[in-house]
Amino acid sequence: MWEDRPHLISGTFESTSDRESNWHHLPDHFHELSNSKKRVVDEGLGEEEEEEEEEEEREGRGKRKKSLQQPDFLDLKEMNWPLGDNSDGHRSDEESNNFNRLHRDAKISCLVRLSRSYYGVAASVDRDFRTMIRSGEVYWLRRHLGIAEHWVYFSCNAPQWEAYDPYQRHWIMVPRMPPSPTESFTFSDKESLAVGTELLVFGQEFNSYVVLRYSILTNSWSPGVVMNSPRCLFGSASLGGKAIIAGGTHGRNILSSAELYNSETQMWETLPPMNRARKMCSGAFMDGKFYVIGGMTSDNEVLTCGEEYDLARRSWRLIPNMSSGLNGANGAPPLVAVVNNELYAAHYADKEVMKYNKENNTWATLGKLPERFVSMNGWGLAFRACGERLIVIGGQRGTHGGMIELNSWVPNGGPPEWNIIASKHSGSFVFNCAVMSC
Repeated sequence: MWEDRPHLISGTFESTSDRESNWHHLPDHFHELSNSKKRVVDEGLGEEEEEEEEEEEREGRGKRKKSLQQPDFLDLKEMNWPLGDNSDGHRSDEESNNFNRLHRDAKISCLVRLSRSYYGVAASVDRDFRTMIRSGEVYWLRRHLGIAEHWVYFSCNAPQWEAYDPYQRHWIMVPRMPPSPTESFTFSDKESLAVGTELLVFGQEFNSYVVLRYSILTNSWSPGVVMNSPRCLFGSASLGGKAIIAGGTHGRNILSSAELYNSETQMWETLPPMNRARKMCSGAFMDGKFYVIGGMTSDNEVLTCGEEYDLARRSWRLIPNMSSGLNGANGAPPLVAVVNNELYAAHYADKEVMKYNKENNTWATLGKLPERFVSMNGWGLAFRACGERLIVIGGQRGTHGGMIELNSWVPNGGPPEWNIIASKHSGSFVFNCAVMSC
């Protein structure tokens, strides 16, 4: 009954995500603090006192051996906090404030390490949890602690999006996009981008550009903020709570301009322009820098160069032959993804997976894409990074309608070994896809 809210899912982490599974446990520092004073006292005991102390501990354990094991708690008397000397047993105001602060810090420590699939349950049982989740504070803390889970969002039908949590192996229901005033937006070229806790969908409504914004905080769609220079068919990528878009088209004009989006302020900042105007390009973050790969500079001229944007220097560097052979004049933009700061590409013409060598600016073939998937010159196929995995989403038409499949592989230096992690009856053509990491 929780499936209509993306953070209300329960389940078990799969084995390839053991690193994330330890988010379910509170930090061990509470246990360490509660035992720290005992270690100091033990060091100052003589041999006779130590023997007496050990005998008392053995007797105490014998008395407790039939009871359930209880967790260690902090003894407030051991802290350097004034507890007050109220004779009636009530806490002083300062004691209460310190206790409340400790209680809240423990809650925060627990919540930020909990899988966000359980956030709905946490919000339903605790008011502080509910406030932190709905305000987005917990996601801000997770981002600054380097904690993230990666959920896949994709659309095989313009008004409807699907979401999948690969950690819990659970499908999540996403509300339908609001109806378009006309059918222009439904049938226009659309791009999608996940940044922070938002999914942004860009399209056109007659001669105007439209941005729709889905927030996991409210589980709803709302109008998004249009760029300073609206466009479509651009390259984009996100890193934490920020994203960069570059190139694209405005009307019949092919653009070299770029913009940065801050999801916390929901504002766009104009960046220096690229060296080349390009449309139908792809974007990626690698080693803290933003890359634009491939694209076209006219209706029939394919670019083989890439560009690197240094956020610190606010400058672009042209990289010749970075995307040679990754896309054609009639094909989709290059299908690229970055895992652990390594760039991979899906060569849709040969159905191969390739890896980029940053040292000599070349590509090496690793192996094959999943054989079951079909595409139209790369259109209809999604190739994304999802944490430490590469994800391929595609489908084929069967006798009972379309079936979509999600295949996963963790790059390990060898040829790809794809595993099906999910499948669902749906359209067999993926129009848009984004991975939300928060």
